[in-house]
Amino acid sequence: MRVGIIGYGTRIHYFLDRLLELEQGVHVTAVADINVGKARAMLGQKGSAAAGIRYYERADDMLAAEELDGVMIGTRCALHTEMAIKVMARNLPLFLEKPVGITLDELAKLRRSSAGSSSEVVVSFPLRNTPAALLAKEIIDSGRLGSIEHVQAVNNVPYGGVYYHDWYRNEAETGGLFLQKATHDLDCLNFLLGMEPVAVAAMESKRVFTGDKPAGLRCGDCDEYYTCPESPYVLKHVAQAESTGDGCAFAVDTGNHDSASILIRYETGMHAVYSHNFYARKGAGRRGARLIGYKGTVEFDWYRDEVKVFMHHTPRTETYKLEAAKLPHFGGDSALAANFLRVMRGEERSATPLAVGISSALLCLRAEQAAKTDVYRTIVLDDGQGAVS
Repeated sequence: MRVGIIGYGTRIHYFLDRLLELEQGVHVTAVADINVGKARAMLGQKGSAAAGIRYYERADDMLAAEELDGVMIGTRCALHTEMAIKVMARNLPLFLEKPVGITLDELAKLRRSSAGSSSEVVVSFPLRNTPAALLAKEIIDSGRLGSIEHVQAVNNVPYGGVYYHDWYRNEAETGGLFLQKATHDLDCLNFLLGMEPVAVAAMESKRVFTGDKPAGLRCGDCDEYYTCPESPYVLKHVAQAESTGDGCAFAVDTGNHDSASILIRYETGMHAVYSHNFYARKGAGRRGARLIGYKGTVEFDWYRDEVKVFMHHTPRTETYKLEAAKLPHFGGDSALAANFLRVMRGEERSATPLAVGISSALLCLRAEQAAKTDVYRTIVLDDGQGAVS
């Protein structure tokens, strides 16, 4: 399979390993990136897999010159929609990083473009492909728990500093942390429930990563370099953690909330609550959900590599220990890679199609609106041809 890549960033760099380790003839033939030198250096780490790659500064030039079996988009988030539309115009199989768009207008453009394209789009939603989520789905669909009538989901992010130290702090590039982080978890909830959300309310706070340090301040230039708990020095030598960048997390130009909650109503009338924060650390990290029916409850936690079932009317609790916590995205990336390979071969349809990417991004954008206005928002997208959900 001849693969072209648009935007060779860190995420695509590691996801490419999942494709290559399948050992089924995937070869990167071309890369388009505004920083060709950096892309060439990163790909050089792949050894022989980087041989013969042709480099372009513009995606249009690569798409016009190359015969490709598939394209992967790993640009920064603000370019996902623009690049996806270029690829869909050529009807090529596409692996698209999330979020698929960061504005309502972009989502509408994607929906219109996809209607006239035969591109099979695999959206990068690994969580629904993880062993934990698939086991929870199996248990839910068995009917043992009764119909799910309440969901409590949580994401306490132990590596949350990256969203304040690095380029992720720029909400114009990312669309904010609902789109950056919650989009994964909310897509997984939609998958587990098999239902469509119809309304959302939300609240967000920024109480930790705020301050009066000057804009543009780098940690190495600060007089608190050896004492600040967020400095690379303290993270390395005191907290024994990895630094996620050297932009001041307490400067006036940091974006992003640092905790938030979303309340979702689904089409049956049941509701779910999702909450995340970005200053939990080490063992306080948690990511998963409890899904509760009348007959029983299933809960899972990706960090603890565990799924539990609590039966409500019999004295029985079941615990399933998994072996996926240390795998990339808890084992979900390998499933994504295998699906994209088979999509390029024409053997499968996408397991995470563009429609679910649009649905999750729309839910996140409506949540952001709800948090800013303190009102419920309906989950509706106007694509220019009438309002549709």
